[in-house]
Amino acid sequence: MASALGVTLLGGAAVANAIAGQESSSAAPSVPAAPKAAPAAGQSDALIVGYKPKAPGARSDTAVRQDTKAVAAQAEEKLSFDRRLGTGAVLVDLGGEQPAKDVAEVMDQFRADPDVAFVVPDRTVRAAAVASPSNPNDPRLGEQWDLTEARAGMNVPDAWRTSTGRGVTIAVLDTGSAPHSDLAANTVAGYDFITDAFTAKDGGGRDNDASDPGDASKAGDCKDALGRPLPAARSSWHGTHVAGTVAAVADNGKGVVGVAHGAKVQPVRVLGRCGGSTSDIVDAITWASGGAVAGVPANGTPAQVINMSLGGGGACDPATQGAIDSAVQRGTTVVVAAGNENSDAASSSPASCNNVITVAATNRAGDKAGYSNFGNAVDISAPGGVTNRNPAALDGILSTLNSGADAPAAETFAFYEGTSMAAPHIAGLAALLKAAMPALTPAELERAMKDNARPLPGTCAGGCGSGLADAARTVANVAGGATPPEDPASPPAEDE
Repeated sequence: MASALGVTLLGGAAVANAIAGQESSSAAPSVPAAPKAAPAAGQSDALIVGYKPKAPGARSDTAVRQDTKAVAAQAEEKLSFDRRLGTGAVLVDLGGEQPAKDVAEVMDQFRADPDVAFVVPDRTVRAAAVASPSNPNDPRLGEQWDLTEARAGMNVPDAWRTSTGRGVTIAVLDTGSAPHSDLAANTVAGYDFITDAFTAKDGGGRDNDASDPGDASKAGDCKDALGRPLPAARSSWHGTHVAGTVAAVADNGKGVVGVAHGAKVQPVRVLGRCGGSTSDIVDAITWASGGAVAGVPANGTPAQVINMSLGGGGACDPATQGAIDSAVQRGTTVVVAAGNENSDAASSSPASCNNVITVAATNRAGDKAGYSNFGNAVDISAPGGVTNRNPAALDGILSTLNSGADAPAAETFAFYEGTSMAAPHIAGLAALLKAAMPALTPAELERAMKDNARPLPGTCAGGCGSGLADAARTVANVAGGATPPEDPASPPAEDE
């Protein structure tokens, strides 16, 4: 079920094997610490409730139904138990979209129960893009300044001498992936986690088809965080663009090259028309990292890296944090976009979560991109591009796309901008490092990126993390026995 609160994301605690409608004999999930700032209630159609480990509701669906019935009577609302998420938290249906005041009252009723560890609204996330071999023969590599240019590129081709990401799987939690010949050879089976039929645009229901049917919407179909109707929008093919940045096929005489072109991409569909629900995303994080989700087949190729180019307003909540923590405990590195509000990333989720690599975006001159969030929550920066400053200058990020206005049509390539485009550069770098040194933990991998970043050649007001990621320097440092290329001389800054 999709909510209409705005743009955020979710997680949970540890993996539980409870199946809706049955009792579970598995251990109760661990409970993440409360966030520094709890997410505010807003209009929503569902809540995510986490129980303390020894509470009956942590194991028993019957106990949850009883609790839900009691809260419904107290709040005079039509509530029902929907399902147990992969983290052990439960989804409670509010009987349709409710105004913020009513949602807050129901949340207060759950919080009054000493067995409840947390309760958060099931919020909506959206994509964080702003619409718009060492020497491979791919004809459009020359347009990928983000990989190659000395001033503000990530110095990626030199890293390919040591690592291409071979043997690593990167899960892209996004809109799914449209068919594209520059991606097909590097794509492994994923999953569609969207439960709401309107959001899914493919009949609804979870299934093993992670292809993108399009996320186009008519005027008024979607609403912003304040409930205001949004204009009509073409299909974005956002997940296809992100996947190409991560691992488009190299040396095939076609198109572009991915940062980790030796790695595999696993499309995990969580975003559709108007965005995606946090309850679907928490299960996707769990499954992608190798955890168990009731009713979903086990992931045959668990990801060593997860990319989430999505999010929105609101502090990181316990459900989000728990799912991320569990993924990291399984050894999966989680990379997220900082957000596109030109504000402090501490007020954006999942950018403000712990145990993630939060990525700000830079432009072709090496400045923080004007849209990019900033601040102490940012760990590192990567090229995100700018497409509206001078479209003729090709200053956006070029990657794989589809030409369809609604449903899939012909494959194509296009320039996009956003922290959505910056994050997959870092996810790709994570794959290069993991392939070069498989024993690296997520924390060690992040430390290596930060220690080998170089100062932004431009400016960043507010904080852009450790600087601009340098792929060659980082891979050489991790792999050992190789001398990182010296910093190239910086050419004059381009006019803004």
